[in-house]
Amino acid sequence: MTVEEFVQRLAVDNIFLSEIQVDQFHRYAESLLEWNKKINLTALTELSDIYEKHFYDSLLPFIKQKPQGALCDVGSGAGFPGVVIKIVYPDVKVILLEPIKKRVVFLNDLLIKLDLGDIAVVDSRAEDYVKFKRETFDWVTARAVANLAILAELCIPLVKLDGYFIAMKGSNGLVEYQDASKGIHQLGCELLDEGKMMLNSEIYRYNLLFIKKRKTPISYPRSYALIKKRPL
Repeated sequence: MTVEEFVQRLAVDNIFLSEIQVDQFHRYAESLLEWNKKINLTALTELSDIYEKHFYDSLLPFIKQKPQGALCDVGSGAGFPGVVIKIVYPDVKVILLEPIKKRVVFLNDLLIKLDLGDIAVVDSRAEDYVKFKRETFDWVTARAVANLAILAELCIPLVKLDGYFIAMKGSNGLVEYQDASKGIHQLGCELLDEGKMMLNSEIYRYNLLFIKKRKTPISYPRSYALIKKRPL
């Protein structure tokens, strides 16, 4: 996907980028490739892949459901989807939650280069951060972080009542949901939309959209070791 195709595809989806936003995506891609020579951020090294499989893919869940308020991107990594969302929806307040130091350094450098405001990098794990920010976010996102049964217990306690959790998954997304559905209900969320979309002719995505209808019991999340050993 070229830059022009990226812009045109978003326009078809009623997302119209300004020249400033197009330039921010250009600087984002350049920075990603530059830093990727020093630390492992992505396996994709072609600009066309970055625009399609990172930038456009990060926006797929937010074409029908436009985020508002405060958003926490858990395990943000190289900034997907959190930074992409911030570029396209600048009014959203974004927290990039990332515990790996090298990635934190990259993200902080990136935010300076992109001149983005009302977005911050927090060097913390979700199970620690929730102690200070429990049920405070309108949106919580996670992309390519962990199996849904584990991910749900890390993310859902951060979501406020009537807020949303989006788990961005590949072709096995529904299988993961079937295994995790009981635990997700226990944590207070209900599935709203499977979010099945085609990235290209060969790649399907499931962007599972959940709404939080009940408070998460205070006993969750457990320690990561216990979550991993005995998922809900």
